[in-house]
Parts: sequence; structure tokens; C-alpha cells
Amino acid sequence: MKCIPTIHIRSPIRTAIAVLAVAAVPAGAVAVPALAGPATTVTAAATCPTGWGSLPEASTFQGVGHLTDVRTGRHGCFDRIVFDIDGKPSWFRVQYVPDISSVGEGKPIPVRGGAKLAIVLLTPSYDETNHYTYDPANYDELTNVSGYRTFRQVVSAGSFEGETTIGLGVRARLPFRVFTLAGSGSTSRVVVDVAHSW
Repeated sequence: MKCIPTIHIRSPIRTAIAVLAVAAVPAGAVAVPALAGPATTVTAAATCPTGWGSLPEASTFQGVGHLTDVRTGRHGCFDRIVFDIDGKPSWFRVQYVPDISSVGEGKPIPVRGGAKLAIVLLTPSYDETNHYTYDPANYDELTNVSGYRTFRQVVSAGSFEGETTIGLGVRARLPFRVFTLAGSGSTSRVVVDVAHSW
């Protein structure tokens, strides 16, 4: 059996050959493994919706119903707050304000965050017999938003004369959008999304 001699390539030559080999491969042909964690966030941020603003938003319709729940969730590009209503979508007004004040009394309510959104729904949190349809355990922390990128605190400012006001503390004056969704049966939802960045 013939013995084939082994050729040892010194390190500088080996490096040069490796560089030339990589340079010869088209950029699109290089397989890059998918990464979890921060890389996913970067990808999501590149495809985040644009065109939102920070000016007041209001609807022109008026629904009939009662507030039954307030929920929050985290998404790749924004934090979301959802208001569940046992009726048709309600009229709303959402705007940045200097302070959140209690409905009826006008007392300032402390809210964490660099900016504050007042969310007013023409939807009471009580029914025609004055029984609560939404009665949270803690009016100063309607949902736990610790760890959220944008939300800092969700507070109730009260429900009076058919209107419910929610104070939303956010990290900064960031763009937001508001829309309604139909729920199951005769229920509906008012949704407010606040972006993680401009």
C-alpha cells in the first residue's frame, strides 16, 4: 500500500485559504442559524407597524354596554391593553395628559411612567341596578405590568355618569393606536396598543 505524505499548511496560509473560500461563496448562500432571544426582537422591530402617532384619538360611534374586564399583554412591537365590554363597541377618547384625575372629584392620581394616557370609555363599570360589572381587587394596579417594555402602571380613575376613565402610565410619550374588535356573541373590545419606540 502506497503511503501518501501529509502536507502541513502553516497557520497564515491556512487562514488565507479560508478567507478566499468564504469570499468565493455568494452572500445569500451562507446558512446562518436562527438565534433566539435578542435576535428575534431585532427581527420583530424591523417589521413593526409604522404610521402611529401620539395625538388624541376618539371614535364617532356610541355603543351600549358595560365594562367587564381590563387585560394587558406584551407583543414584539408594542404593549396592549384590552377593555372587554358586554355590548357593542363603545365610544372612546384616548390622549396624553399631564395628570390623571379621579372622575367626579378631580383629585390627582399618582401614576408611574414618563407619560400618561387617559383612556375614557362611554361604558360604565356598573349596570342599571348599580351593581359592579367590573370591580378590580386593586384600583391602583388593574393589571400587573412589571417587566413590560412600555407600560408602567394601569389605574382606575373611576366610573361616573356612564363613563369609565383608566389611567395608563407609559415609559415615554410613544405612538399609539386605538381600535375595536367584535367578541363572541354580543360582546366587544376596545384595544389600545402603545409602541415600544418611535
